Amino acid sequence: MKRIHFTAEDLARTRVATTIGVAAETFDSVKLLKDRDASLTFRRWYVSVRGRLGEQAGPLAALIPQRGPLVDAMSLMGDTASVDEAVDNLMAAPRALLRLELENIDFRPADRSWAQALMDGDREARLQVAAALRTCHSITVAPYWSRMRSHLNEVRSGYVDTMAGGGVEQLLAAVCGPSVRWRPPVLEMAHPRHADIHLNGRGLVIAPTLFSTQQVEFLQPSLDPARAPVLAVPALSGTSLETALWEGAGEPTPLSLDDLLGRTRAAVLRTAVGGCGTTELARRLNISPATASHHTTVLRNARLVTTRREGKAVLHTITSLGIALLGHTPHN
Repeated sequence: MKRIHFTAEDLARTRVATTIGVAAETFDSVKLLKDRDASLTFRRWYVSVRGRLGEQAGPLAALIPQRGPLVDAMSLMGDTASVDEAVDNLMAAPRALLRLELENIDFRPADRSWAQALMDGDREARLQVAAALRTCHSITVAPYWSRMRSHLNEVRSGYVDTMAGGGVEQLLAAVCGPSVRWRPPVLEMAHPRHADIHLNGRGLVIAPTLFSTQQVEFLQPSLDPARAPVLAVPALSGTSLETALWEGAGEPTPLSLDDLLGRTRAAVLRTAVGGCGTTELARRLNISPATASHHTTVLRNARLVTTRREGKAVLHTITSLGIALLGHTPHN
């Protein structure tokens, strides 16, 4: 078990981010492709991309063993949303960082000589990883990145709302799951090895992820002890809104309602066509009542829905402007 110790200063410096970076998401997507039992949430994506990664993806796949430690792609290539910047970071990464990230990887015998050259700083080996990253990214992530980024932004907004309503400790409790438990002032995470980690005033960055699906991960910068570690939290739970992430990606379409408003807010607008209360909206879309209320407020301010009280409840109804918007923008 890992035990992450917080001080009052750490809680004050804890913040939220939108993504762990396109490089880390690409690594995780390739790892997910190796899982033949991918959840239904990813089934449409899996069917769309499987079989399309050729030999060029080999160097990236070699860095993702079936068991044992994995490469921390965020430490190597940063949390940037640009694959070009990620490649630049890889090419400039210190040799000591490469060695630290790779020395405990369980490489296949056929890859060990190449991996040793990569650890030794061989430029050609780095270029091979960079080319594989670009190839995999172009197939597994890039066609879906616009929707992915929209979803990640929404999740981050939810984190912000939770912090605003109950502080960092409430957010830490909210991201807990079967493998993570918040026991103030310690965050306990299931792990094969026992370790006590003291943040020492650095705080923590909490970031949602899409392709890292198994459990919350703790990512600690290997060669930068002053930098805040990252808690990477899976952001998909299997709702119909989330499975729609993979529909029709890569097809040339006009700006969609989801692109215009954000996926959840667009779903709220569609659901309000026949009139709907806040609690019912939350139930239908599998979101919290607070999130439903936030989105209806934004839509009401934009004159896309109206809200009226009926007894103790409120009813949200789409306006003529909202109906016109639905009629002139394609659905994702």
